[in-house]
Amino acid sequence: MDLNLHTFGLLCDLLRTYGRLKDDGLVTLEEQACMFLHVLAHHVKNRTIRNRFVQSGKTIRRYFNSVLQGILRLQGRLLRVSKPVGDNCTDHRWQWFKNCLGALDGTCIKVQVAETKKPRYRTRKGEIATNVLVVCSRDMQFIFVLLSWEGSTSDYRILRDAITRPNGLRVPTGKAIS
Repeated sequence: MDLNLHTFGLLCDLLRTYGRLKDDGLVTLEEQACMFLHVLAHHVKNRTIRNRFVQSGKTIRRYFNSVLQGILRLQGRLLRVSKPVGDNCTDHRWQWFKNCLGALDGTCIKVQVAETKKPRYRTRKGEIATNVLVVCSRDMQFIFVLLSWEGSTSDYRILRDAITRPNGLRVPTGKAIS
């Protein structure tokens, strides 16, 4: 999955407007976001980013944490509370799922990891990937996202982790996720 320039621009605009991030005179918001995304996408250490972006380790840590806080502030805009399927639903795809909040599925996203970690991240298809659990509402809005499990991890274990986390997936009593 590639992040194109337009999507990157939208992310930076969201971080600037709602994430309360800004240029600090030394490093632009775009460069801060780029450092953050590079760490996440390539699973690299601070020293690698330090050399690539010609910044100190302390600066890299500060901006990584700052962008992470900005992303967390976007949670309310990016993740929506779902409304359950009502008894009067006329959508032929959802009419059989009364009281259901949405759909849940997992997917694997290719990643680069250290040689020593590759066996844990190897999927049953032989790819090196991270396992991601996503819950979407009927109108395709993200309700919950859990990532960073190794590709070899079972779906049950990831779902159990999502449900048992303090800020994890919560299904109201009497509701369901299909």
